[in-house]
Amino acid sequence: MSKDPSCTQAHGGAPVAGEGVVVAANGGLANVVVYISQGLSGDIPAASKPVTFEQKGCVYVPHVVALNPGQHMSIVNDDKTMHNIHPDPKPGGGNAAFNKSQVAGAPAMDVAWTSEEIAIPVKCNVHPWMHAFIVVVKGPNAISDANGSFKLENVPPGTYTLTAWHETYGTMTQKVTVAEGKPAAADFSFKAK
Repeated sequence: MSKDPSCTQAHGGAPVAGEGVVVAANGGLANVVVYISQGLSGDIPAASKPVTFEQKGCVYVPHVVALNPGQHMSIVNDDKTMHNIHPDPKPGGGNAAFNKSQVAGAPAMDVAWTSEEIAIPVKCNVHPWMHAFIVVVKGPNAISDANGSFKLENVPPGTYTLTAWHETYGTMTQKVTVAEGKPAAADFSFKAK
């Protein structure tokens, strides 16, 4: 970050840790996207609240964002320097790549992804250490917090396959049954590589 003084200032000169693998003292893994990969039926309403994706302190916040197809994402530059947002979805997958600059103080960009995709890598060509991921899935989804916990909201009763995706450790699946008015639990354990 020393090549951009505004980035160094944002962190008070302290080093910034990578976010590829963030493990809590309890062994919980952050930045895992959990979603329903099988079992959803009928008309599942898509999330309508926009998701905010910030460039803050010359890192992407959050490091991993999950949203539904068509759900809006607001991209904000909170820094005193220019960034460019360069998501690179897979070719032919239905989502369009772009590479747009966003100067300090510029208005937020509004983006919506049309197709499911796990996961779209994002980089900033101005600051090569900036990396993040966008996961586009249908239905309820969650991202594990700093302790490795997650919660899927508004899941109707039924039997489902949950998939957990992590940028370093890949995917795992698990069956879960949700009963009327009762919470269900799922626990994923990734092995360190």
